[in-house]
Amino acid sequence: MRNKEFIAQYMKDLEQATRRISPGDVDRAIGLLYEAWRGGKQVFLAGNGGSASTATHFASDLAKFTSVEGKPRFRAVALTDNVPLITALTNDLGWNEVYVEQLRNLMQDGDVLVAISVHGGSGSDKAGPWSQNLPKAVKFVKHNGGKVLGLAGFDGGVLKQVADVCVVVPVNSTPLVEGIHLVLTHLISARLQELIAES
Repeated sequence: MRNKEFIAQYMKDLEQATRRISPGDVDRAIGLLYEAWRGGKQVFLAGNGGSASTATHFASDLAKFTSVEGKPRFRAVALTDNVPLITALTNDLGWNEVYVEQLRNLMQDGDVLVAISVHGGSGSDKAGPWSQNLPKAVKFVKHNGGKVLGLAGFDGGVLKQVADVCVVVPVNSTPLVEGIHLVLTHLISARLQELIAES
């Protein structure tokens, strides 16, 4: 396959994937975060691998891009960003605890966790089950009066089953899912900025 053919096919796959996303789920995701903003709640974000960078980027956009002069701002915290704390928790308690242990320190009633995972917390590889730190964090949040927004791919995995709202990119391609997740976070942030400006 030549480069131009590869590019054309990738773009076609990307277009088809975006068309399969539920607009209703995206609408509900916007609504969940808007209600969190209105209530002055914190938004925590977490993910692994490429989804960790999406969590950091989304936190940045919620904190800055959505800001409107004279309006309260989102209190968004990416649980992926404190490397010394993450490595200390991993060293002492194991990788599965890195998000729930941070939430024990920070979470309050009504706060929101945005859990981002290509496979939705399902599946396994050489190290065993993937991303079990996310289902643990989700369970903690749900049991302590919080809400969960999932961004997933493939069939949605565990996140689709347990999140209050879950936007699924229903394709079996990690690059496509990760790329579209970033687009979705920009879409959500742009709409939130409009809603905040209109409020």
